[in-house]
Amino acid sequence: MDAEEIVSELRALANPANVEGMARYGISPVNTLGVSIPALRALAKRAGRDHALAQQLWDTGIHEARILAAMVDEPAKVTKRQMDRWAADFDSWDIVDGCCGTLFDRTPHAYDKALQWSHSRREYVKRAGFVLMTQLAVHDKKAPDESMRQFLPVILRESGDERNFVKKAVNWALRQIGKRNRRLNAAAVATAHEIIALNTRSGRWIARDALRELQSDAVQRRLKS
Repeated sequence: MDAEEIVSELRALANPANVEGMARYGISPVNTLGVSIPALRALAKRAGRDHALAQQLWDTGIHEARILAAMVDEPAKVTKRQMDRWAADFDSWDIVDGCCGTLFDRTPHAYDKALQWSHSRREYVKRAGFVLMTQLAVHDKKAPDESMRQFLPVILRESGDERNFVKKAVNWALRQIGKRNRRLNAAAVATAHEIIALNTRSGRWIARDALRELQSDAVQRRLKS
């Protein structure tokens, strides 16, 4: 399949009612067709992995084509330059999460970009840094504890950011790191208490919500087992 054929299929699947619903969940309606994720996954399966196709789909600027680009791209061929170029185009949390959880976290540059983007002033780029931390905590099963511990001071540093899509990602990263094992759970809990001590509004929410999960009976039982 080529990009033109895929875009034609996406337009045929367009659903304006879905676009309205997506907007209510904070998803940008700009260049959005309202195609469902299951339909995109089916299309990605037919297209197969194709790095060049992914670039062409991204460059269309169509919301669903960009989500699809992350599904079909080849992680080993993704460069730091490409990651920065795509990040500069981020305009919606679902594209951020799709790129980070489907493609970017599988590249050799994931840890570097997580740290770099966490400093960004741009809301969606900064969110991408913390979503990358989250996805690495979930998917990089063989990573040593220190790979995750390096993120905790960053989470502490950025816990005062009041922007909705940033603070939710900071919270998400803290919770996923703290669910990897008992050692990281203790470290994440300690970080949460440090965040509370900073006494920022966003930080209090981030930390208290994380502590509810990280110290819950369900999580503690799983970690002990």
